[in-house]
Amino acid sequence: MSWRQAGNSNFLEGIDFLIVRKGYHQMVEYQLGGWDLSELVKNPKSQAFQKQIKELENQAKKFEKIKLKLDPKMSSKKFMSILQDVEKISEKMSKIGGYASLSYSSDTQSDEATSLMTKMSKLGSEISNKILFFDLWWKTQVDKKNAKRLIKDAGELTEYLSHKRLFAKYALSEPEERIINTLDVTGISALVKLYDKITNAYEYKMKIESETKKMTREELTNYVRSTSPKIRETAYKTILTKYTENKGVIGEIYQNIVLNWRDEGIEIRGYDSPISMRNIGNNVDDKTIESLLSVCRKNSPVFQKFFVQKTKMLKIKKLRRYDIYAPAAANIKEKNYTYSKSVKLVFESFGKFSETLEEFARKVFNENHIDSSVRQGKRDGAFCSTLTPKITPYVLVNFTGKSRDVFTLAHELGHAVHSQAAQDRSILVQDAPLPLAETASTFSELLLYDNLSNKISDDEKKIVLSEKIDDLYATILRQSFFTIFEVDAHKQIGEGTTVDEISKTYLQNLKEQFGNSVSLSEDFAIEWSCIPHFYHTPFYCYAYSFGNLLALSLFQRYKKEGKDFVSSYINILAAGGAKKPEKLLSEYGFDIRSPKFWQEGFDYVNEQVKALSSLN
Repeated sequence: MSWRQAGNSNFLEGIDFLIVRKGYHQMVEYQLGGWDLSELVKNPKSQAFQKQIKELENQAKKFEKIKLKLDPKMSSKKFMSILQDVEKISEKMSKIGGYASLSYSSDTQSDEATSLMTKMSKLGSEISNKILFFDLWWKTQVDKKNAKRLIKDAGELTEYLSHKRLFAKYALSEPEERIINTLDVTGISALVKLYDKITNAYEYKMKIESETKKMTREELTNYVRSTSPKIRETAYKTILTKYTENKGVIGEIYQNIVLNWRDEGIEIRGYDSPISMRNIGNNVDDKTIESLLSVCRKNSPVFQKFFVQKTKMLKIKKLRRYDIYAPAAANIKEKNYTYSKSVKLVFESFGKFSETLEEFARKVFNENHIDSSVRQGKRDGAFCSTLTPKITPYVLVNFTGKSRDVFTLAHELGHAVHSQAAQDRSILVQDAPLPLAETASTFSELLLYDNLSNKISDDEKKIVLSEKIDDLYATILRQSFFTIFEVDAHKQIGEGTTVDEISKTYLQNLKEQFGNSVSLSEDFAIEWSCIPHFYHTPFYCYAYSFGNLLALSLFQRYKKEGKDFVSSYINILAAGGAKKPEKLLSEYGFDIRSPKFWQEGFDYVNEQVKALSSLN
């Protein structure tokens, strides 16, 4: 319950709420563990779950019956009623499918979870096929005059419906769309699942001092930040060797995913390029992304200066790729954070900016919608999953106590905050398009850093600032060069190539990023196959660069305007996907088509590099 809700409903509830904020919140100790998915499905083997599925199927069958009644001249009221039916079906499918997906993520080695995931993917395809006709009718069979009339009264769905119309030239006939939906289950979706199943099953063995330890990739990744150059190198080689040994299989999977993407998008639908498919899906202009990538490419020297500086901080002759994330202040002991302290620190950082943001973050924990412990078989990395506007998002992290884990927690809770800010939106427009999807997550990390920098010594600040710039590299420059690599790889694979040639292209990509500031070894050529986004969501990665640079601009605005900026920020988040990114941001004075806008973000990074230099 939020303060606004409590205040409107009952004065005593408001008093209880204040007591909670001042007392109970301080006493809670947060424990590592798994999430509670019972709000979605109580028992997947129960009759109740089968009933959920049956209700969904019946609702989709009922929806099919309106097909013969569709008429471009229908009333706005009738049109909106149909859209409401689409919303209801989408919400029910999202709950059931979300349960399967989250169960699988928490244990990718479970046969039961894998089987359910397959069944729900098939169900999702069947439901999509049943309601597909309405989407195609809207895109291709409604004339401009009636489309304009119906859109006029659509409220928050105006941009959503307009965006749908853009796809008209890429839409196929209903039978063709049904075939694609059906084959995706055993095609590209199956390939992605196969990649996950293979790579998440990898068991890594690494010798630490005199003991050989078995680790997950998440646990092993901690060692790439070791103070020992040898351990860093061994950790990277342990990961890269595993992928090199399996490059034939995982390389073949990637090639087929790319060919599937190309065949459907360019050969069948007629998109201009592989990345245009993502851009149009994101409702963002090709020129905006071209501007973003061009500026990122141009500013690689900003981070190269940081790497030269880091070389001096580490007191080594040349920074190797193995040393990229080495703790720059090796003589200062890295601080470990308990899980409970980390959670409270993130809450505090959000609360200093806005109580609304803090309460949104607390809901994730109050409802036990977080999976935080490290386990064999659990998916690597971290994510936030929003299923419907009515359900608090679910967050997955793999918490090991390092400062970067605290920032990851802030990042994923930022996603959860973003979703909840837009919780009054329709499920059709709650989610922000990918370019805006990383805005709140990155802004949340900046809030945490701002809060931490006021609590720590210069020595600790040196560590945190160095790690922050490491992260800015990882989430801005690295992600943009990932996208540049994908553009090249998709072109190569479309023309026919080998896994080794793809690896050569990736190595050349790294050389351009680092220039002479970092020494590269050949084993990093296979690193591209370790990046799940290339498999899961082609061309996703530029969203990180976009979101981070945008967040830097928003944060600088906050520093200038103070509390006056809070409402503007929350309004941007609350828009969800209801407005085209260029249009939404222009309302707040940001021109994302301009290279100048993106350059402002890099100017901030440059200032941080100089600030680090002043601490040495």
